[in-house]
Amino acid sequence: MTHRSDPTSSSEGTGNSRRDILTMAGLAGSALAVGAPLSAAAQRAPAARPASAASVTTSRGAIGKTRKLGALEVSSIGLGCMVGSAYFLPFPGRQRMISVIRDAVERGVTFFDTAEVYGPFTNEEVVGEALAPFRNKVAIATKFGFAFRDGKETGRNSRPDHIKQAVEGSLRRLKVDAIDLLYQHRVDPDVPIEDVAGAVKDLIQAGKVKHYGLSEPGPNTLRRAHAELPVSAVQNEYSLLERSPEGQILSICEELGIGFVPWGPLARGFLTGRFGEGTRFASDDWRSTIPRFFPDNMKGNMALFAVVDAWAKRKGITPAQFSLAWLMAQKPWIVPIPGTTDPWHLAENLGAAAVTFSTADLQQIAADLARAPVIGPRVLDPSTSANGVEARQR
Repeated sequence: MTHRSDPTSSSEGTGNSRRDILTMAGLAGSALAVGAPLSAAAQRAPAARPASAASVTTSRGAIGKTRKLGALEVSSIGLGCMVGSAYFLPFPGRQRMISVIRDAVERGVTFFDTAEVYGPFTNEEVVGEALAPFRNKVAIATKFGFAFRDGKETGRNSRPDHIKQAVEGSLRRLKVDAIDLLYQHRVDPDVPIEDVAGAVKDLIQAGKVKHYGLSEPGPNTLRRAHAELPVSAVQNEYSLLERSPEGQILSICEELGIGFVPWGPLARGFLTGRFGEGTRFASDDWRSTIPRFFPDNMKGNMALFAVVDAWAKRKGITPAQFSLAWLMAQKPWIVPIPGTTDPWHLAENLGAAAVTFSTADLQQIAADLARAPVIGPRVLDPSTSANGVEARQR
């Protein structure tokens, strides 16, 4: 089938099939609390999976648990807000995204992620409006690092003067006096990271930024940045389908006391069970460019999803909950930020905070994953990737 995201979808996957799974996992009661109607299929579905501890945590405000990203304390699961404005069409509409963000606050989420490039600019505006009533209760992360012309992104730019200009725009759109966590969105190979960290340090001293982060940095650049200004968090793609951070980056974070924020923790919906080997993405869907989702590779990667699905059934939870809980089980300073525009899936994702694994569980999961290798590269042309870039020396 050819797939396009619908207005109730998210970058992490949606559709009645996932909603039915959520219902069968015992989450229907909490989903109904936010006014989402049961689909006809969900009403007919048998209780194929038992309710688990995860289902209990989806009542409002019940997430409760926090984690540390450096010195910044946030909810153990955050919300990636990008899906409201960027990359996955059609967008849900401003009011729907505001509603989901505010629902997340009521459910105990205190960590919200956006960036100036999402839109560009419009996502920060939505997040700012949504969180204005809760400003003292939440932490907002945003990102700089791109240049724009006529409302379009034109390439990387992390020159110190541009960083300070970008932050002024983000502060205005977010309706805040200070940004809780400011990431360099991608490393600019033409600007020494010491100059970038120095600009952020100036912003911290001016009271406009509280914590410093990097997204997808090269390992040497991460060390150099931290030596100049303590890095609170690294944000990289990390999921059961993309485990490259398990090389150097997670080790460096552990060594230096840096938190880690996985983006794409549900592999753009793959780990929810929404897609299968017959899925074909429309040309205007970003996933159509990802080699792991090309037809032959997708077919091969279904072996990995079979591992996820089997473990989810064993634990009495959904594949999405298993995938998020597995990430959090890797390190106590990992905070995933699944994105969604659907209150059902928000409730489902937050249920992962209650899932636990024994040491024996984690060992067996690792053995099972080893028998289901990921098929296909992360990007089509690694030579042009903005991930893992090293900044030039001073």
